Amino acid sequence: MKTLKTLALIGLLAILAAIAGAVYFFGGFYSVAGTAEEPAVVKWALAYVRQASVVRHAKDRPPASLDDQASVQAGARAFSERGCANCHGAPGVNWAKFSEGLHPYPPDLKEVANERTPQQLFWVIKNGINMTGMPSFGAIEVPDQEIWTIVAFVKKLPSVSDADFKAWTAKP
Repeated sequence: MKTLKTLALIGLLAILAAIAGAVYFFGGFYSVAGTAEEPAVVKWALAYVRQASVVRHAKDRPPASLDDQASVQAGARAFSERGCANCHGAPGVNWAKFSEGLHPYPPDLKEVANERTPQQLFWVIKNGINMTGMPSFGAIEVPDQEIWTIVAFVKKLPSVSDADFKAWTAKP
């Protein structure tokens, strides 16, 4: 009998917690302002869901070696021309001021490059990420081959010098 009462209490507490959560989020108490810091549990949940989704969906394989210097250089040009440096910066290029207002902040790709697989980078660039400001390059019909060159560049980004990036992205 005591076990049944304990289970009933746990069930009641779960229902009350669900109602309180619904009132908090759907009642407008949760601020969606870009200047508001998320509660730690929300920040953790969003990051966890985002990463789990990318890992689950990132299945495409590169059509060729990502170590090809011509692909890396083409990726640097595409990275520059497509506006990636505005949010993520680049060697010798500061982030655009507006990117400081994005929430969550755009990642420093020099740090992310070694933490993500080429498949994950390709998927994120092609599909974008909801509620982050990361656009879908696939939605604007950027060819997969060009996206793969951007991936090749991002994977090499930690070792690209300011001079190399400037040379690779210079207008002919």
